[in-house]
Amino acid sequence: MIDAHHHLWDPSRREYPWMAGDAMDPIRRPYTVDDLRAVTKAAGVHATVLVQTVSAQEETEEFLATAAAEPVVAGVVGWVDLRAPDVPDRLAALRSLGPLVGVRHQVEDEPDDDWLLRPEIVAGLSAVADAGLVYDLLVRPAQLAAASEVALRLPGLRLVLDHAAKPPIAAGEWEPWASAVAALAERENVVCKLSGLVTAADWSGWEVAHLRRYVDHVLDVFGPGRLLFGSDWPVCELAAAYEVVLDAAVSLTGSLSDAERLDVFEHNARTVYDLA
Repeated sequence: MIDAHHHLWDPSRREYPWMAGDAMDPIRRPYTVDDLRAVTKAAGVHATVLVQTVSAQEETEEFLATAAAEPVVAGVVGWVDLRAPDVPDRLAALRSLGPLVGVRHQVEDEPDDDWLLRPEIVAGLSAVADAGLVYDLLVRPAQLAAASEVALRLPGLRLVLDHAAKPPIAAGEWEPWASAVAALAERENVVCKLSGLVTAADWSGWEVAHLRRYVDHVLDVFGPGRLLFGSDWPVCELAAAYEVVLDAAVSLTGSLSDAERLDVFEHNARTVYDLA
């Protein structure tokens, strides 16, 4: 099994703007490789993808050093300034440090819903594609149209939609999320992570049944060949422990064949991120 989406952090060393507010108190502490090793070993996970948490290249450099020293971390989705004129050089320098497999920016925090379509960002994304790396999409539903346009303009760029674009599960809403995700799924160079859904639901009162309609939809529009499991640990701990998130994902994919489940929980992540 491969966990295609998790984080590490240490609030005593770095500021995490998204972690502000009392609601984040339960996870505002260091999460280390030792913690990761403990939860993944118990769950039977043999490889992971470590994903950026802040817009700082220094964090990516640290993550690559961690991956180079820790066998369970098979790849890193890091951060570079996509606006920079030397994105290719920055990517090459990072790749010399460890297993960089992709790039991400927290687009969800950008007030401009068309941020991905800015000329300098498209140029940066083109450099990511030229480097053979993946771009992880962390977007809100309102930003899905721009994501779909980027996928059309850059057919050589492999795009991974994080957390299914955070469907409004807690509010019980459906549109415009459902239609926008379906439109994005029409782009064959886009895949979707089955991740982050427990924290899109009511943290204290969610049930697997609350997630099913949304998971069924992404299964329908992407298919099991373009879905990959991610725990979103330790963010998930706001709503559920690692093993509970995994159990929910297994339950929600219960209609799949054994081969299709193997795709979702291992093969797709290995292929998309080109993991060794």
